[in-house]
Amino acid sequence: MTKDLTKGNPMRLLLAFGIPVLLGNLFQQLYNVVDTAIVGKTLGGSALAAVGATGSINFLVVGFCMGVCSGFAIPVAQQFGAGNFRELRRFVTGGVWLCTILGLALTACTVLFCSQILTGMDTPADIYQRSYYYILTIFAGLPAYFLYNFTAGVLRALGDSRTPVLWLSVAAVVNMVLDVVFILVFHLDVFGAALATVLAQLLAGTGCLVRMLRGYPILRTERTDWRWNTRRIGELCLMGLPMGLQYSITAIGSVMIQTAVNGLGTASVTAVTAASKVSMFVCCPFDAMGCTMATYGGQNVGSAQWERLHQGLRACVLLGAGYSVISLGLLYFLADPLNMLFLDAASVSLLPLARQYLMTNVLFYFPLALVNIVRFLIQGMGFSPLATFAGVLEMAARAGLSLLVPVYGFTAACFASPAAWVMADLFLLPAYLYCYHRLTRGSGQKRPKKFRPRLSTGA
Repeated sequence: MTKDLTKGNPMRLLLAFGIPVLLGNLFQQLYNVVDTAIVGKTLGGSALAAVGATGSINFLVVGFCMGVCSGFAIPVAQQFGAGNFRELRRFVTGGVWLCTILGLALTACTVLFCSQILTGMDTPADIYQRSYYYILTIFAGLPAYFLYNFTAGVLRALGDSRTPVLWLSVAAVVNMVLDVVFILVFHLDVFGAALATVLAQLLAGTGCLVRMLRGYPILRTERTDWRWNTRRIGELCLMGLPMGLQYSITAIGSVMIQTAVNGLGTASVTAVTAASKVSMFVCCPFDAMGCTMATYGGQNVGSAQWERLHQGLRACVLLGAGYSVISLGLLYFLADPLNMLFLDAASVSLLPLARQYLMTNVLFYFPLALVNIVRFLIQGMGFSPLATFAGVLEMAARAGLSLLVPVYGFTAACFASPAAWVMADLFLLPAYLYCYHRLTRGSGQKRPKKFRPRLSTGA
């Protein structure tokens, strides 16, 4: 089930590894899509707005969890590429310690300050209570998100991109069933939708954990592997925390935009929620490309296959460009029907706003593809802190546009994400060349295949 990405045609490897990752992302989004569709269709536009009003803070917190877990998997991928399985196991156990500590701390903080967060985001009064119940449940279930994302990250670092998607597919079906039961049978309203999502995530994480423990001899640890090692923990933090902060920093800009949109009223919040759900689902291939390039970069740096970094980048950029064109064509004709998946009959008047938001974003999907491909490749190469700066630029762009929303209204909100993607690309493209030259400087493009990569700070 492991896959070595250091040998063979890069395009074929990226497709073979990336397609299961894509399916996993689709099922991950299916959680949110099903929740949102059932909420919007059965509970009405007010409930849909209540869920949508928490979207940016949800992404900030859950995105931090996803980011740190992806970062903790990068040293695992590098050690796998280098063939150093003993060190690999110790990085895995170090990641377990960190996920446990961070999961408990983050859950406690977000649950305690949930009300203050929603108040600070200017959540409309008519949807405040529903928003509170929904996001509080998600926050309480954060350990389940840590469990799935870390175990899935380790499996992907070993080249196994199939097991995570297998369990996500099972969890997605369970999520849909629980949505119907909790909302339509037990009448738990938006709390039922959030509870279904958390339980499904817990199921997926448990399945991946069992696969790790039973299916991979190289992951069978000894007592000494569980000893706290400050150096190793530091290297994991150096990889994981910047990636987590990158998600959160990016999400801070989204929170600013969400706060500005909240100020425009429930109608704008509902339209943006519907269009955002469509866009998130359509953008799953870009997320899969990023995840694939992180593993590809980590393994090839571990085995000192420098030229393959360029080859993989070119191949993935071609994939991103092709998909950007296809998605533009499809959404031009299907934007309204897709938005109506999340709007009830009483909200048909919001279709023009939802279409405007969606089509403005799709015009800039290629810059979004570059953001995911290049940033995650840089992180896989071991330069997570440097890649994080792109998130700072995204936050700055969104923050700037949020200040224009009260002046220019809904149109300014539509251009917030495109501006963030372009701003990040202006930094990431030269940053990749810098990272590549840092790795190859003085090496003459050659190093022993079994060297142990030194995790760079990018400084």
